[in-house]
Amino acid sequence: MEFFETLRARRSIRAFNGCPVEPAKLEAILEAANRAPSAGNLQAYEIYVTVEAKCRAALARGAGGQEFIRQAPAALVFCTHPERAAVKYGQRGMRLYAIQDATVACAFAMLAATALDLATVWVGAFDTDAVRRAIGAPDTVEPVAILPVGYAAENPAPTTRRPPGDIVHWV
Repeated sequence: MEFFETLRARRSIRAFNGCPVEPAKLEAILEAANRAPSAGNLQAYEIYVTVEAKCRAALARGAGGQEFIRQAPAALVFCTHPERAAVKYGQRGMRLYAIQDATVACAFAMLAATALDLATVWVGAFDTDAVRRAIGAPDTVEPVAILPVGYAAENPAPTTRRPPGDIVHWV
């Protein structure tokens, strides 16, 4: 899929048809996430991947009952790893760069999934401790986004966007 076509095709999908995601496609998505830029190339993030129904159910509960997380055949949880950024950038690295690293990796994963005809939705509303427990992550990492991945069972229309003139400021 051509890049700008991929951007136009991406939608937030909250209904999945239940077909499993092929392992090669998951690997391609993870490779794309790994290609994301990061502060000092430290990659101050971790990605937890689950295809296990029990884990996805726990993630859905931790996300306030967002059942589409359970229904998706796979979920990626992007977490910060602040200590990796602190080595080079101190507090700013811990508070900001680790979050940026994790979120840009998640964005790359979303676009890769779209290019592979898969569907995703960015989930940021969740109980951090519940998600950390669901994926078995240590206290040293902070979940910042859950990305359910699967084949869409819906085809929503494009959402309206603010015009570039409202958000772009030439200085």
